[in-house]
Amino acid sequence: MSREKSFTIVGGGQSGLQLACGLLAAGHQVEVVQNRTAEEIAGGRVLSSQCMFHTALENERALDLNFWEDSCPPVDSINFVVPAPDGAGKAVDWNGALDRKAQSVDQRVKIPRWMAEFTARGGRLTIHDAGIEDLEAYAKRSDLVIVAAGKGEIARMFERDAARSPFDKPQRALALTYVTGMAARPDHSAVNFNLIPGVGEYFTFPALTTSGPCDIMVFEGLPGGPMDCWKEATTPEAHLAVSQRILDSFLPWEAERCRDIALTDDNGRLAGAFAPTVRRPVGRLPSGAVVLGMADAVCLNDPITGQGSNNASKAAKCYLDAILAQGDRPFDEAFMVATFEAYWAYAQFVVGWTNALLMPPPPHVLNIMGSAQAYPALARRIANGFDDPRDFFPWFAVPEEADAYLEKLAA
Repeated sequence: MSREKSFTIVGGGQSGLQLACGLLAAGHQVEVVQNRTAEEIAGGRVLSSQCMFHTALENERALDLNFWEDSCPPVDSINFVVPAPDGAGKAVDWNGALDRKAQSVDQRVKIPRWMAEFTARGGRLTIHDAGIEDLEAYAKRSDLVIVAAGKGEIARMFERDAARSPFDKPQRALALTYVTGMAARPDHSAVNFNLIPGVGEYFTFPALTTSGPCDIMVFEGLPGGPMDCWKEATTPEAHLAVSQRILDSFLPWEAERCRDIALTDDNGRLAGAFAPTVRRPVGRLPSGAVVLGMADAVCLNDPITGQGSNNASKAAKCYLDAILAQGDRPFDEAFMVATFEAYWAYAQFVVGWTNALLMPPPPHVLNIMGSAQAYPALARRIANGFDDPRDFFPWFAVPEEADAYLEKLAA
């Protein structure tokens, strides 16, 4: 039996708190350092869109952190639309059922509840905006320090991995709008994904927020294009108006569902941009001590494929397994690199798929997405690939493989 160990996790989001609760369950001492109180998070701006698919949700269930099974509206399918060139109708329109439901819980609901649960289970929660000097102190008193927060001077410790990061600037202007009053889909719920060539992407799905059920609108505009228009939307009213104007301009069927929408609250909105980036997982402190980066701190994806919270959950599970398997051996640099590479063995497929969708789609991808109208099995496979993007390879990435797969479906 290995001895009790001490862990410090900087950053109490999806990955940090999930890992922390897993380590507590294994009998270890855990401190989470978080820069905001539960009240500040609950009363602040929305943080993400966080639609989580089955495997990631199972990681939460395994740790008894699934407090919203009955209150969160389910996501049953993925619906994909490309508008016709005239803008009035749909050139492509298909729906793929998810084998297991997805769900989205506003992090302003989830994180405060998890913070309370972590302390109730015996964890130590410190509210502090940690810097490099703090990391030195944590490294002295902990067996392992894990950084799961992606901003500020701490984030700069992790060197960008140029070989794994094809983009050095943002590929989309991003915005979130949390609303009530959106008309439901006629049959069953979905992530409604609309790809507008040359303009960007819009998707929407049901979620649970601080006031109850809602819908989240996600806008992904090509930089400099007509959907890159959020700088002037400085008030809640202006943000909602821009959201509706985009739908009126490009997606009349989505605009129709949004005739009576209102913001869930003044903080139910977000706009910004960032470059998708993979970083090296080992951060070296001035003393020579090393810390391990996790989730968004070292593998930050564009939200176009909805993988952020899923990646965070899977990273936490992967790191937990590696830590528990390490026994009484040291958590040295070799351990850190091996742990991240074990996660990268999965995440490389998510990153490859996500980055591919940020580029103009090549002919074989257009063929795949169009063919899903004719082949329900293909629509279903694409939908369930959101839970495990490894299933997209090689056929989504290699034209010859795509052709062979579609020929097999046709036969």
